[in-house]
Amino acid sequence: MQNRCQECHRTGEAAPMSLMTYKEVRPFAKAIEHAVATKKMPPWHADPHFGKFANDRSLNEKEVNTFSAWVKGGAKEGKASDAPAAREFASGWTIGKPDVVIDMPVDYKVPASGTIDYTYFIVPTGFTEDKWVEKIEVRPGASSVVHHVVLISRAPGSKYLAEVPKGVAHVAKGNGSTSAGSTRKPDTGIGSFIGLGGGDYEMVSVYVPGGVAYETKPGQARLIPAGSDLIFQMHYTANGKETIDRSRVGMVFARQAPTERVVNTFIANLNLEIPPGAGNFRVDANVKVHQDVVLQSLFPHMHLRGKAFEYVAKYPSGETETLLKVPAYDFNWQLTYQLAKPLLLPKGTELRATAWYDNSPNNKYNPDPKSQVHWGDQSWEEMLAGFVDFVIPVNASPRDIAFPKKTATPAPSTGPAR
Repeated sequence: MQNRCQECHRTGEAAPMSLMTYKEVRPFAKAIEHAVATKKMPPWHADPHFGKFANDRSLNEKEVNTFSAWVKGGAKEGKASDAPAAREFASGWTIGKPDVVIDMPVDYKVPASGTIDYTYFIVPTGFTEDKWVEKIEVRPGASSVVHHVVLISRAPGSKYLAEVPKGVAHVAKGNGSTSAGSTRKPDTGIGSFIGLGGGDYEMVSVYVPGGVAYETKPGQARLIPAGSDLIFQMHYTANGKETIDRSRVGMVFARQAPTERVVNTFIANLNLEIPPGAGNFRVDANVKVHQDVVLQSLFPHMHLRGKAFEYVAKYPSGETETLLKVPAYDFNWQLTYQLAKPLLLPKGTELRATAWYDNSPNNKYNPDPKSQVHWGDQSWEEMLAGFVDFVIPVNASPRDIAFPKKTATPAPSTGPAR
Protein backbone atom coordinates (compact mmCIF):
# COMPACT_ATOMS: atom_id res chain seq x y z
CA MET A 1 0.00 0.00 0.00
CA GLN A 2 2.84 2.39 0.82
CA ASN A 3 4.76 1.72 -2.39
CA ARG A 4 1.89 1.54 -4.85
CA CYS A 5 -1.21 3.26 -3.44
CA GLN A 6 -0.59 6.00 -0.91
CA GLU A 7 0.82 8.49 -3.41
CA CYS A 8 -2.78 9.08 -4.52
CA HIS A 9 -4.81 7.49 -1.72
CA ARG A 10 -4.39 10.06 1.03
CA THR A 11 -6.21 13.15 2.15
CA GLY A 12 -6.21 15.92 -0.43
CA GLU A 13 -4.99 13.78 -3.34
CA ALA A 14 -6.69 12.53 -6.51
CA ALA A 15 -8.07 9.22 -5.19
CA PRO A 16 -11.48 9.10 -3.48
CA MET A 17 -10.39 7.60 -0.14
CA SER A 18 -7.34 7.52 2.10
CA LEU A 19 -5.47 4.21 2.52
CA MET A 20 -2.80 5.33 4.96
CA THR A 21 -3.71 3.04 7.89
CA TYR A 22 -5.10 -0.44 8.46
CA LYS A 23 -8.29 1.12 9.81
CA GLU A 24 -8.76 3.00 6.55
CA VAL A 25 -7.90 0.03 4.31
CA ARG A 26 -9.94 -2.69 6.01
CA PRO A 27 -13.44 -1.59 4.84
CA PHE A 28 -12.27 -1.62 1.22
CA ALA A 29 -10.28 -4.87 1.34
CA LYS A 30 -12.45 -6.91 -1.04
CA ALA A 31 -12.94 -4.01 -3.43
CA ILE A 32 -9.19 -3.41 -3.50
CA GLU A 33 -8.54 -7.12 -4.15
CA HIS A 34 -10.90 -7.01 -7.15
CA ALA A 35 -9.31 -3.81 -8.48
CA VAL A 36 -5.84 -5.30 -8.10
CA ALA A 37 -6.75 -8.66 -9.68
CA THR A 38 -8.34 -6.97 -12.70
CA LYS A 39 -5.40 -4.52 -12.99
CA LYS A 40 -7.73 -1.57 -12.64
CA MET A 41 -5.49 -0.45 -9.79
CA PRO A 42 -2.86 0.79 -9.50
CA PRO A 43 -3.52 2.62 -12.78
CA TRP A 44 -0.84 1.66 -15.30
CA HIS A 45 -1.81 1.38 -18.94
CA ALA A 46 1.43 0.58 -20.76
CA ASP A 47 1.61 -2.67 -22.74
CA PRO A 48 4.38 -4.61 -20.93
CA HIS A 49 5.74 -5.91 -24.25
CA PHE A 50 7.05 -2.48 -25.25
CA GLY A 51 9.45 -0.39 -23.23
CA LYS A 52 10.62 -0.41 -19.63
CA PHE A 53 9.66 2.42 -17.31
CA ALA A 54 11.21 3.68 -14.11
CA ASN A 55 7.87 4.68 -12.58
CA ASP A 56 5.99 1.47 -13.41
CA ARG A 57 3.49 1.23 -10.56
CA SER A 58 1.87 -2.01 -11.71
CA LEU A 59 1.94 -4.96 -9.31
CA ASN A 60 3.81 -8.15 -10.12
CA GLU A 61 2.21 -11.57 -9.74
CA LYS A 62 3.69 -12.14 -6.29
CA GLU A 63 2.30 -8.84 -4.99
CA VAL A 64 -1.15 -9.57 -6.41
CA ASN A 65 -1.16 -13.05 -4.85
CA THR A 66 0.03 -11.69 -1.49
CA PHE A 67 -2.79 -9.18 -1.34
CA SER A 68 -5.36 -11.77 -2.42
CA ALA A 69 -4.18 -14.24 0.20
CA TRP A 70 -4.41 -11.55 2.89
CA VAL A 71 -8.02 -10.78 1.97
CA LYS A 72 -9.03 -14.45 1.72
CA GLY A 73 -7.41 -15.03 5.12
CA GLY A 74 -9.72 -12.48 6.75
CA ALA A 75 -7.76 -9.27 6.11
CA LYS A 76 -6.23 -9.37 9.58
CA GLU A 77 -4.18 -6.53 10.95
CA GLY A 78 -1.11 -8.41 12.07
CA LYS A 79 1.29 -7.36 14.80
CA ALA A 80 1.80 -3.66 15.25
CA SER A 81 5.47 -4.32 16.07
CA ASP A 82 5.95 -5.80 12.58
CA ALA A 83 4.46 -2.83 10.77
CA PRO A 84 6.75 -0.55 8.77
CA ALA A 85 7.06 3.08 9.77
CA ALA A 86 4.34 5.26 8.28
CA ARG A 87 5.30 6.83 4.99
CA GLU A 88 5.63 10.59 5.34
CA PHE A 89 4.54 13.12 2.74
CA ALA A 90 5.03 16.87 2.72
CA SER A 91 1.68 18.46 3.41
CA GLY A 92 0.03 19.30 0.12
CA TRP A 93 3.02 18.37 -2.04
CA THR A 94 4.48 15.19 -3.55
CA ILE A 95 7.85 16.85 -4.29
CA GLY A 96 8.72 17.63 -0.67
CA LYS A 97 8.86 21.16 0.70
CA PRO A 98 9.11 23.61 -2.22
CA ASP A 99 11.75 26.34 -2.30
CA VAL A 100 9.14 28.69 -3.73
CA VAL A 101 5.37 28.61 -4.13
CA ILE A 102 3.65 30.88 -6.67
CA ASP A 103 -0.13 31.25 -6.66
CA MET A 104 -2.47 32.35 -9.39
CA PRO A 105 -2.75 36.11 -8.86
CA VAL A 106 -6.49 36.13 -8.04
CA ASP A 107 -9.30 33.83 -6.98
CA TYR A 108 -11.43 32.66 -9.90
CA LYS A 109 -15.12 31.90 -9.60
CA VAL A 110 -15.97 28.83 -11.67
CA PRO A 111 -19.68 28.93 -12.61
CA ALA A 112 -22.00 26.09 -11.74
CA SER A 113 -22.89 25.34 -15.36
CA GLY A 114 -22.07 26.12 -18.96
CA THR A 115 -18.99 25.90 -21.15
CA ILE A 116 -15.91 27.57 -19.71
CA ASP A 117 -13.34 28.61 -22.27
CA TYR A 118 -9.64 28.32 -21.50
CA THR A 119 -8.69 30.92 -18.91
CA TYR A 120 -5.20 32.37 -18.52
CA PHE A 121 -3.51 33.93 -15.52
CA ILE A 122 -0.11 35.57 -15.88
CA VAL A 123 2.04 36.19 -12.84
CA PRO A 124 5.65 37.49 -12.71
CA THR A 125 8.08 35.10 -11.03
CA GLY A 126 10.16 37.92 -9.57
CA PHE A 127 13.27 35.86 -10.33
CA THR A 128 16.30 38.14 -10.55
CA GLU A 129 18.52 35.34 -11.82
CA ASP A 130 18.10 32.24 -13.95
CA LYS A 131 16.54 29.42 -11.97
CA TRP A 132 17.27 25.75 -12.59
CA VAL A 133 14.35 23.66 -11.36
CA GLU A 134 14.67 19.99 -10.36
CA LYS A 135 11.08 19.44 -9.27
CA ILE A 136 7.93 21.34 -10.16
CA GLU A 137 4.35 20.55 -9.20
CA VAL A 138 1.08 22.27 -10.05
CA ARG A 139 -1.65 21.91 -7.42
CA PRO A 140 -5.25 22.77 -8.27
CA GLY A 141 -7.05 24.93 -5.74
CA ALA A 142 -10.35 23.16 -6.46
CA SER A 143 -9.67 19.80 -8.11
CA SER A 144 -13.40 19.14 -8.57
CA VAL A 145 -13.54 21.75 -11.35
CA VAL A 146 -9.96 21.82 -12.68
CA HIS A 147 -9.83 19.67 -15.80
CA HIS A 148 -6.17 20.43 -16.42
CA VAL A 149 -3.48 23.05 -15.95
CA VAL A 150 -0.64 23.77 -18.36
CA LEU A 151 2.08 25.88 -16.77
CA ILE A 152 4.16 27.91 -19.21
CA SER A 153 7.35 29.84 -18.52
CA ARG A 154 7.55 32.98 -20.67
CA ALA A 155 10.91 34.70 -21.02
CA PRO A 156 11.24 38.50 -21.01
CA GLY A 157 10.47 40.02 -24.40
CA SER A 158 8.39 37.08 -25.61
CA LYS A 159 5.45 37.90 -27.87
CA TYR A 160 3.47 34.90 -26.67
CA LEU A 161 0.22 36.24 -25.15
CA ALA A 162 1.91 39.65 -24.97
CA GLU A 163 -1.47 41.34 -25.32
CA VAL A 164 -2.88 39.64 -22.22
CA PRO A 165 -2.76 41.77 -19.03
CA LYS A 166 -1.01 40.38 -15.99
CA GLY A 167 -2.72 39.67 -12.69
CA VAL A 168 -6.25 39.16 -14.03
CA ALA A 169 -8.24 36.34 -15.60
CA HIS A 170 -8.14 36.32 -19.40
CA VAL A 171 -10.68 34.13 -21.17
CA ALA A 172 -9.77 32.75 -24.60
CA LYS A 173 -12.90 32.55 -26.73
CA GLY A 174 -13.39 29.48 -28.86
CA ASN A 175 -10.21 27.66 -29.84
CA GLY A 176 -8.15 30.81 -30.09
CA SER A 177 -5.44 29.93 -27.59
CA THR A 178 -4.78 26.27 -27.10
CA SER A 179 -1.83 24.74 -25.31
CA ALA A 180 1.35 26.77 -25.62
CA GLY A 181 0.54 28.36 -28.93
CA SER A 182 -0.77 25.22 -30.63
CA THR A 183 -3.30 27.00 -32.83
CA ARG A 184 -0.67 27.30 -35.58
CA LYS A 185 -1.24 24.75 -38.31
CA PRO A 186 1.77 22.60 -39.16
CA ASP A 187 3.89 24.10 -41.92
CA THR A 188 4.52 20.78 -43.62
CA GLY A 189 3.46 17.16 -43.22
CA ILE A 190 0.95 16.07 -40.62
CA GLY A 191 2.85 16.71 -37.43
CA SER A 192 4.66 19.45 -35.55
CA PHE A 193 6.47 20.08 -32.29
CA ILE A 194 4.49 22.53 -30.17
CA GLY A 195 6.37 24.99 -27.98
CA LEU A 196 9.87 24.67 -29.44
CA GLY A 197 9.60 27.17 -32.28
CA GLY A 198 10.21 30.52 -30.65
CA GLY A 199 12.43 29.40 -27.81
CA ASP A 200 11.03 32.19 -25.63
CA TYR A 201 8.33 30.17 -23.87
CA GLU A 202 8.19 26.60 -22.65
CA MET A 203 5.77 24.24 -20.94
CA VAL A 204 7.37 23.47 -17.59
CA SER A 205 4.64 21.45 -15.87
CA VAL A 206 1.19 19.99 -16.44
CA TYR A 207 -1.53 18.97 -14.02
CA VAL A 208 -4.02 16.30 -15.07
CA PRO A 209 -6.08 13.92 -12.92
CA GLY A 210 -3.86 11.04 -11.89
CA GLY A 211 -0.73 12.71 -13.21
CA VAL A 212 2.55 13.18 -11.40
CA ALA A 213 4.84 16.11 -10.68
CA TYR A 214 7.62 16.93 -13.13
CA GLU A 215 10.99 15.82 -11.77
CA THR A 216 14.42 15.56 -13.37
CA LYS A 217 17.30 13.15 -12.81
CA PRO A 218 20.51 14.02 -10.92
CA GLY A 219 22.55 16.59 -12.83
CA GLN A 220 19.50 17.79 -14.77
CA ALA A 221 17.08 20.69 -14.40
CA ARG A 222 14.56 22.85 -16.26
CA LEU A 223 15.43 26.46 -16.97
CA ILE A 224 13.24 29.38 -15.99
CA PRO A 225 15.11 32.53 -17.10
CA ALA A 226 15.45 35.59 -14.89
CA GLY A 227 12.51 37.96 -15.21
CA SER A 228 10.18 35.31 -16.62
CA ASP A 229 6.44 35.23 -16.16
CA LEU A 230 4.46 32.10 -15.37
CA ILE A 231 1.29 31.53 -17.36
CA PHE A 232 -1.38 29.33 -15.82
CA GLN A 233 -3.51 27.94 -18.63
CA MET A 234 -6.63 26.73 -16.84
CA HIS A 235 -9.25 24.41 -18.26
CA TYR A 236 -12.25 24.40 -15.95
CA THR A 237 -15.25 22.10 -16.13
CA ALA A 238 -18.49 23.09 -14.38
CA ASN A 239 -19.83 20.49 -11.95
CA GLY A 240 -23.16 21.96 -10.90
CA LYS A 241 -21.82 24.00 -8.01
CA GLU A 242 -20.22 27.42 -8.13
CA THR A 243 -16.63 26.95 -6.96
CA ILE A 244 -13.65 29.16 -6.16
CA ASP A 245 -10.26 28.12 -7.52
CA ARG A 246 -6.81 29.50 -6.86
CA SER A 247 -4.26 27.04 -8.16
CA ARG A 248 -0.55 27.25 -7.39
CA VAL A 249 2.83 25.82 -8.30
CA GLY A 250 5.72 24.71 -6.10
CA MET A 251 9.34 24.39 -7.22
CA VAL A 252 12.48 22.79 -5.84
CA PHE A 253 15.65 24.38 -7.23
CA ALA A 254 18.86 22.57 -8.18
CA ARG A 255 21.52 22.81 -5.48
CA GLN A 256 24.32 22.63 -8.04
CA ALA A 257 24.67 23.86 -11.61
CA PRO A 258 23.20 21.16 -13.91
CA THR A 259 25.05 19.62 -16.81
CA GLU A 260 21.88 18.81 -18.77
CA ARG A 261 18.69 20.72 -19.51
CA VAL A 262 15.27 19.06 -19.71
CA VAL A 263 12.73 20.58 -22.10
CA ASN A 264 9.10 19.63 -22.60
CA THR A 265 7.14 19.74 -25.83
CA PHE A 266 4.44 17.74 -27.56
CA ILE A 267 3.92 16.20 -30.96
CA ALA A 268 0.60 17.23 -32.48
CA ASN A 269 -1.57 16.76 -35.53
CA LEU A 270 -3.72 19.88 -35.46
CA ASN A 271 -5.62 18.84 -38.58
CA LEU A 272 -7.20 15.70 -37.17
CA GLU A 273 -10.69 14.94 -38.49
CA ILE A 274 -12.63 12.02 -36.99
CA PRO A 275 -15.70 10.85 -38.95
CA PRO A 276 -19.09 10.34 -37.27
CA GLY A 277 -19.60 6.85 -35.86
CA ALA A 278 -16.01 5.69 -36.43
CA GLY A 279 -15.12 3.08 -33.82
CA ASN A 280 -11.37 2.76 -34.31
CA PHE A 281 -10.16 5.78 -36.27
CA ARG A 282 -6.40 6.27 -36.59
CA VAL A 283 -4.58 9.61 -36.68
CA ASP A 284 -0.79 10.01 -36.97
CA ALA A 285 1.56 12.85 -36.09
CA ASN A 286 5.09 12.58 -37.52
CA VAL A 287 8.04 14.79 -36.66
CA LYS A 288 11.80 14.65 -37.21
CA VAL A 289 14.52 15.62 -34.73
CA HIS A 290 17.19 17.84 -36.29
CA GLN A 291 19.90 17.27 -33.70
CA ASP A 292 20.93 14.39 -31.47
CA VAL A 293 18.61 14.42 -28.47
CA VAL A 294 17.87 12.16 -25.51
CA LEU A 295 14.25 11.11 -24.91
CA GLN A 296 13.39 10.72 -21.23
CA SER A 297 9.61 10.47 -20.78
CA LEU A 298 6.34 10.11 -22.70
CA PHE A 299 2.87 11.41 -21.83
CA PRO A 300 -0.03 10.71 -24.24
CA HIS A 301 -3.00 13.09 -24.17
CA MET A 302 -6.42 12.79 -25.84
CA HIS A 303 -9.98 13.55 -24.80
CA LEU A 304 -13.17 11.51 -24.31
CA ARG A 305 -12.98 9.65 -27.63
CA GLY A 306 -9.38 8.58 -27.01
CA LYS A 307 -9.04 4.80 -27.29
CA ALA A 308 -5.36 3.89 -27.70
CA PHE A 309 -1.99 5.58 -28.18
CA GLU A 310 1.45 4.63 -29.43
CA TYR A 311 4.91 6.17 -29.87
CA VAL A 312 7.28 4.78 -32.52
CA ALA A 313 10.82 5.87 -33.43
CA LYS A 314 12.24 5.32 -36.91
CA TYR A 315 16.00 5.72 -36.80
CA PRO A 316 18.18 7.03 -39.66
CA SER A 317 19.26 3.41 -40.25
CA GLY A 318 15.66 2.55 -41.16
CA GLU A 319 15.11 0.48 -38.03
CA THR A 320 11.87 1.14 -36.12
CA GLU A 321 11.15 0.72 -32.42
CA THR A 322 7.86 0.92 -30.51
CA LEU A 323 8.62 3.03 -27.45
CA LEU A 324 5.24 2.92 -25.73
CA LYS A 325 1.89 1.34 -26.47
CA VAL A 326 -1.21 2.22 -24.46
CA PRO A 327 -3.90 -0.19 -25.69
CA ALA A 328 -6.64 1.14 -23.38
CA TYR A 329 -6.32 4.89 -22.88
CA ASP A 330 -8.17 6.27 -19.85
CA PHE A 331 -9.04 9.96 -19.88
CA ASN A 332 -9.43 9.91 -16.09
CA TRP A 333 -5.91 8.57 -15.47
CA GLN A 334 -3.47 10.40 -17.71
CA LEU A 335 -0.06 9.03 -16.91
CA THR A 336 3.52 10.01 -17.63
CA TYR A 337 5.79 7.09 -18.58
CA GLN A 338 9.41 7.68 -17.55
CA LEU A 339 11.87 5.57 -19.53
CA ALA A 340 13.92 3.28 -17.31
CA LYS A 341 16.89 4.04 -19.59
CA PRO A 342 16.80 7.37 -21.44
CA LEU A 343 16.99 6.84 -25.20
CA LEU A 344 19.31 8.63 -27.64
CA LEU A 345 17.49 9.73 -30.78
CA PRO A 346 20.15 10.45 -33.42
CA LYS A 347 19.76 13.44 -35.70
CA GLY A 348 17.27 12.54 -38.42
CA THR A 349 15.18 10.18 -36.27
CA GLU A 350 11.47 10.29 -37.10
CA LEU A 351 9.18 10.20 -34.09
CA ARG A 352 5.57 9.19 -34.64
CA ALA A 353 2.68 9.57 -32.22
CA THR A 354 -0.39 7.59 -33.25
CA ALA A 355 -3.81 7.88 -31.66
CA TRP A 356 -6.94 5.80 -32.13
CA TYR A 357 -10.39 7.25 -31.40
CA ASP A 358 -13.79 5.71 -30.73
CA ASN A 359 -16.45 8.06 -32.05
CA SER A 360 -19.10 5.34 -32.09
CA PRO A 361 -22.20 4.88 -29.91
CA ASN A 362 -20.34 2.01 -28.19
CA ASN A 363 -18.15 4.55 -26.40
CA LYS A 364 -20.16 5.38 -23.29
CA TYR A 365 -18.17 8.58 -22.80
CA ASN A 366 -18.77 9.82 -26.35
CA PRO A 367 -20.44 13.25 -26.24
CA ASP A 368 -21.97 12.90 -29.73
CA PRO A 369 -21.36 9.93 -32.07
CA LYS A 370 -23.03 11.81 -34.95
CA SER A 371 -20.51 14.65 -34.98
CA GLN A 372 -17.41 15.04 -37.11
CA VAL A 373 -14.68 15.86 -34.62
CA HIS A 374 -11.76 18.26 -35.04
CA TRP A 375 -8.94 19.60 -32.86
CA GLY A 376 -10.30 21.69 -30.01
CA ASP A 377 -9.83 22.70 -26.41
CA GLN A 378 -13.02 21.28 -24.95
CA SER A 379 -13.51 17.68 -23.87
CA TRP A 380 -16.16 17.08 -26.54
CA GLU A 381 -13.55 18.00 -29.15
CA GLU A 382 -10.29 16.10 -29.55
CA MET A 383 -6.52 16.35 -29.39
CA LEU A 384 -3.56 14.28 -30.43
CA ALA A 385 -0.84 15.51 -28.09
CA GLY A 386 2.14 13.24 -27.57
CA PHE A 387 4.10 15.02 -24.83
CA VAL A 388 7.81 14.23 -24.51
CA ASP A 389 10.67 15.28 -22.25
CA PHE A 390 13.93 15.81 -24.12
CA VAL A 391 17.40 16.18 -22.60
CA ILE A 392 19.92 18.57 -24.19
CA PRO A 393 23.18 20.22 -23.09
CA VAL A 394 22.62 23.30 -20.94
CA ASN A 395 24.04 25.58 -23.65
CA ALA A 396 21.95 24.12 -26.52
CA SER A 397 18.84 25.70 -28.02
CA PRO A 398 15.57 23.72 -27.82
CA ARG A 399 14.59 25.19 -31.19
CA ASP A 400 17.32 23.18 -32.89
CA ILE A 401 15.45 19.98 -32.07
CA ALA A 402 12.47 20.96 -34.21
CA PHE A 403 14.16 22.93 -36.99
CA PRO A 404 17.41 22.46 -38.92
CA LYS A 405 20.07 25.02 -38.17
CA LYS A 406 20.24 27.75 -40.75
CA THR A 407 23.47 28.00 -42.69
CA ALA A 408 24.70 31.09 -44.42
CA THR A 409 24.15 31.11 -48.18
CA PRO A 410 27.14 32.50 -50.10
CA ALA A 411 26.40 35.50 -52.32
CA PRO A 412 26.54 34.89 -56.08
CA SER A 413 29.75 35.97 -57.71
CA THR A 414 27.98 37.74 -60.57
CA GLY A 415 24.54 39.12 -61.35
CA PRO A 416 22.25 41.49 -59.57
CA ALA A 417 21.73 41.28 -55.83
CA ARG A 418 18.43 39.72 -54.79
